[in-house]
Amino acid sequence: MAVNKGLRSLVEASPNFSNQALENAINELKIGWVIKSIELDTAIENNSVLTTSQKNDVKDTINNISYLNAGRYLNDMIRHTNTILDGSIIPGDPDAEGGDTGAGTFIEILQLVQSLQTTIPDLYGVPAADKNRTVNDHLGILNNKFTTTDDSSRPVFTTLRESISFINNAGLATDTAYQTAIDNLKSFINGVVADSTDFQQTLDTFASAVATAATNFDTALQNNPYSVKRTQMIADRDSIITQQSLENSNITSLRTYTETLTDNLAYVGVAEDPTLRQLMSRVAQNASWRDYFNNYEINQANINPIYNINTDSDKSAIIDQVLRDSGLPDVVDYLDLEAVADKSERDDRIDTKNYDRYTTEQRITKSCEQLGLTTANRSIYDQSQRLLNNMNQHDRDKIARALDLNESSNTLS
Repeated sequence: MAVNKGLRSLVEASPNFSNQALENAINELKIGWVIKSIELDTAIENNSVLTTSQKNDVKDTINNISYLNAGRYLNDMIRHTNTILDGSIIPGDPDAEGGDTGAGTFIEILQLVQSLQTTIPDLYGVPAADKNRTVNDHLGILNNKFTTTDDSSRPVFTTLRESISFINNAGLATDTAYQTAIDNLKSFINGVVADSTDFQQTLDTFASAVATAATNFDTALQNNPYSVKRTQMIADRDSIITQQSLENSNITSLRTYTETLTDNLAYVGVAEDPTLRQLMSRVAQNASWRDYFNNYEINQANINPIYNINTDSDKSAIIDQVLRDSGLPDVVDYLDLEAVADKSERDDRIDTKNYDRYTTEQRITKSCEQLGLTTANRSIYDQSQRLLNNMNQHDRDKIARALDLNESSNTLS
């Protein structure tokens, strides 16, 4: 139920969602060469003269030492979260009448992610985290995943900032050369005024200069005391790329993934009707689905709430309770031969045909023989004791089997 307090003041106002918190966090990383790397990536992205192919070629060239090319992966995070907020990460059909028919929205993404937090446990019996489908598996970057942690580890942006600051404070000549090469390429791109192949060679030259400077900078950082920070930067960049890739894959498949889970839940609901269940078992081509439909009635019959237990340690106690509730053991005194003989006639393992013709002692002996219990040189009371113990254990075993069947039918697989 929604909280009513303050709701009236919201209904006519937009939440005005943004990724400003992410941008603020990235601003803390704008130190030394990282500032210029971000500016260069922005200049390439915003240039209206370079073709898409030319932009991609330049980006690929200067990304030869990817952890140093921070502008690319930091700006990519901002661009990525923007597509989440405006819904364009889920593209519509631009060729449809009206254009962009079926394009996603931020609220749709939120609602679909929310639904998975319930649907996945219902279908798989595991939390959404086990399927990499938690809220942060879809929206972690927007949720400032890299500025906080849930354990004792340090946030990615914290270690990244420390590494950048440490390296920047060293004042390495290769750092200065890298920044100069970045500035030269950025100035050239900002100065391009017309689309022409005439400048391609110059563009390539400046881009190659950045790549060469990056290689030299990286070589210097492979030495102590910078190597530890270099390794940390590589790990931090990998974390960012991995997270963004996961989010992109998860969100772009949200509709189809959610629809599949929802449909499967619907099929399970329809399976309660025996006629429809039979129909589905005949038309389903998937063996697992056919088994589910064909065994549905049997598994349903095995489900009994009184057998529900949480741990194996409770099993013996549950069996004892069910036996008591069923009035068992109904015979406890093996000296009561009549009662033991009567119980043998209720045992589903014993063929009691013509038992009415036998004496009590004969019924006990014949029951022992059918159950493979030794009767030779055994007194009738010894036979009675062995028979009663066997039948009482059989009652207990039947409850145990029913308990296992109930657990099996209730266990997602």
